[in-house]
Amino acid sequence: MSDIKIKLAAGTNVGLVRTNNEDNFVASRDLTASDWTIPQVDEQIDLGEYGALLVVADGMGGANAGEVASAIAIETIQSKFVPENLEDAVQSDETILQFMVNAVKSADLNILNRSKEDEKTMGMGTTIVMAWILGNKAYICWCGDSRCYVFNENLGLTRLSKDHSYVQELVDRGELSPENAHNHPYSNVITRCLGDLQNRAVPDTHIHYLKDGDIFMLCSDGLCGLCVDEEIINVIHDHKDDINECKNELISAALNAGGHDNVTVVMGAVKIEASEGEENSAEEELVTELDETIRPEIRHSHKVRNTLLILVLILVIAGVCIYFFNPPLYEQISEFIKGLFGQEKS
Repeated sequence: MSDIKIKLAAGTNVGLVRTNNEDNFVASRDLTASDWTIPQVDEQIDLGEYGALLVVADGMGGANAGEVASAIAIETIQSKFVPENLEDAVQSDETILQFMVNAVKSADLNILNRSKEDEKTMGMGTTIVMAWILGNKAYICWCGDSRCYVFNENLGLTRLSKDHSYVQELVDRGELSPENAHNHPYSNVITRCLGDLQNRAVPDTHIHYLKDGDIFMLCSDGLCGLCVDEEIINVIHDHKDDINECKNELISAALNAGGHDNVTVVMGAVKIEASEGEENSAEEELVTELDETIRPEIRHSHKVRNTLLILVLILVIAGVCIYFFNPPLYEQISEFIKGLFGQEKS
């Protein structure tokens, strides 16, 4: 069986405009031991029986209400992910995902109950995104527009969550291109959250099979709302060997881009050491069909390839037309090309 190791980094910043921080986060590098400490240096440990958990919540509601909502969400998740609850939860993919969904729904209910008890917090809410790294998989659960990415040096950057937002719905309907989504005037309008008085929270889930060198990055929209995926991948790639430094650089990138929102980043780096004689798993990764911006490097290579194909097609068509409609010119071009590559007439 593979030996999986993990190291974590996490941080938050109020930004350059806000006076209070409505973001909250928590991470456990070893749920088996209820270890919720986040080391300040790159410290790699063995992945425990119940794995590791990364969580980010982005509160909303004005005054202090947003930070109350996100704090309740984090506290609820933390109270659910205790060893005595996890033995039954980890029986299968289905039980794991259902456990995560139920934890989010419990947080939603706790926020709603607090709103009813304290009118000052009426209307507060929060997004949430979680990554549970367990065994050879990462289980992602989210509600809102806080995101989970995974970076792998061999595969690039992939977005593992899909925003619950008005702009994402426009993209899904083909009414807005992914390239224009980032700067849309309504990019901050979300369609799902925790604490909504009209609609109970409906989180989505996804499963990702771990690969050696995977770096998971969860963030509030204080980062992904200011920095496009291409900027994020450049920072992670340049600082992938030190995720504490990488976390700091990602926060700095958001601040340099304006810093008009709170920014929170939680990261987990995975190292897989295969046992002697062990073969790689042939299982296919489950893929969520997201918009094409999730793989910026791959998207770029597709554009280059498509451009080359179009140029080749144009040249072929031009050659056929010259051959049929102007044979003398075709013969001259043929002689020129042969001379260019040093070929002699037979």
